[in-house]
Amino acid sequence: MAAMLEFRTQGYNPYAVKYSPYYDNKIAVATFDTNDAQYDIAWSEINERQLVAACGDGSIKLFDIGLRIFDLRTPVTAKYHLTAAVPVHAPPQGLPGHVPAVGPGEVLTHDWNKYNHSLIATGGVDKLVRTFDIRNPTGGPVSLMEGHGYAVRRVAWSPHESDVLISASYDMTVRVWTDGSKYPRDPSSPVLRGKQIGLMNRHTEFATGVDWCLFGEGWVASVGWDERVMLWDAKPFFNNR
Repeated sequence: MAAMLEFRTQGYNPYAVKYSPYYDNKIAVATFDTNDAQYDIAWSEINERQLVAACGDGSIKLFDIGLRIFDLRTPVTAKYHLTAAVPVHAPPQGLPGHVPAVGPGEVLTHDWNKYNHSLIATGGVDKLVRTFDIRNPTGGPVSLMEGHGYAVRRVAWSPHESDVLISASYDMTVRVWTDGSKYPRDPSSPVLRGKQIGLMNRHTEFATGVDWCLFGEGWVASVGWDERVMLWDAKPFFNNR
């Protein structure tokens, strides 16, 4: 693997990392301590200074480069805005033998495919990465990726390759996958079998966040409970597809 940059978040365990969509040298990190937890973050798509954080106190907080300006509490009526639910652990309809037999578990992460707006990827405590077509929410997974030893904490689709995604796990690894959509389909199985094409195992605690840079193909940022932020190049793994 190519050399990587590393930063420390001394005294704070990172939960999520996001590259700025405006600059290739700005990265935001959401962290956890005993007083306040920030579990996820997202940059504004219309203001280069603003980002939001999902917090353990039940709020979403809006920041302007370090200045908190809004506290957006989740309303009790939020569930009534639900339009569809995807039963992540259900097998394809009528075909129960085509996915591993695992019990229901928490879904910890999801991300939208950047090229197919109806395709999402999910990960959670059952250690599997799955993709789903939200146009058919009860149709079961489109593809399945196995390999992590513990829960999958974060997934992110590549902004440059339609079939490539990355995952961070409590097994302390970050893995690069193809969802199998560019392989010939097996007519005997409705589920695409994804393939692990890369592995980064430099973290020494839970790997909790990962993101792609828009400005450099294959550039990745990852964070973990080892209080480390690592910047590295996953592009060489693309040749393993």
